Amino acid sequence: MTERPATARPKITQEMIRLYDEYTHLTLDRRGFMEKLTRIAGSTAAAATIAPLLAANSAHAAIVAADDDRIVTERVSLPADGGTLSGLLAHPKEATGGHLPAVLVIHENRGLNPHIEDVSRRLAVEGFLALGADFLSPAGGTPADEDRAREMIGALDPAATLTNAIAAVTYLKGHALSNGRVGAVGFCWGGGLVNRLAAAAPDLRAAVAYYGMQPPAEAAAQIKARVMLHYAGLDERINAGIPAYEAALAAAGVDHQIFVYDGVNHAFNNDTSAARYDKAAADLAWSRTIAFLKETLATAT
Repeated sequence: MTERPATARPKITQEMIRLYDEYTHLTLDRRGFMEKLTRIAGSTAAAATIAPLLAANSAHAAIVAADDDRIVTERVSLPADGGTLSGLLAHPKEATGGHLPAVLVIHENRGLNPHIEDVSRRLAVEGFLALGADFLSPAGGTPADEDRAREMIGALDPAATLTNAIAAVTYLKGHALSNGRVGAVGFCWGGGLVNRLAAAAPDLRAAVAYYGMQPPAEAAAQIKARVMLHYAGLDERINAGIPAYEAALAAAGVDHQIFVYDGVNHAFNNDTSAARYDKAAADLAWSRTIAFLKETLATAT
């Protein structure tokens, strides 16, 4: 029997990652993306191999299994602009009423997928009441097709989406298991929404945005929450807005922390994306996030 050598993983260049970011956040033109990737990779076959490495793979989503016996999860829904807002609610199994700090988890522009549900479960393991909300609920819910999900995200009404995020904060504040202190953590599109939510929801105590688009500078004056911002050093598109936002937060006297992780890409926290995930940066950012949320939200009202 002849053994075949293992196929080497194709080299992922920064140009490929930049091209994928452009496709998923700006153009949403898959044909154009694949044509450009083919030119960079050198062949159609190489491009076809590389594309899935740039994208997320939901098969790698579960760090905390859905049936983990440390936690309880359930599907919930609440009234929202345009219908209902659904999501995955997770909390420690031994939770008692009125004691849990609560966290709203806001997804990327792919919707509420297995990765974000797993992030919600990770928070539950850490002692939080976590709601991974599906902001595509009013449009029928998150589809399996990520390209379709991104199109649906782009079609959302920003004002209605913000109203729904505020409703989710209100829901968590009044939940029987909640201590009344609510934070939010969001990634990519969700990071941008967390920044907007911080300015619009005076009940929000903590706002953690991972590589999220910054709001207009004047919005900083409305923020009552403590803010933690995580950015990827190679994410030029998003990082262009850091100086103005940082200056506005300082001028408004907002308690804020900003961390830039050198040498990593946008979406470095998403461990289902082989090409962009950076374990060292993700672990450090997550440890900072958990400590910040516990410090800010743990005291009962």
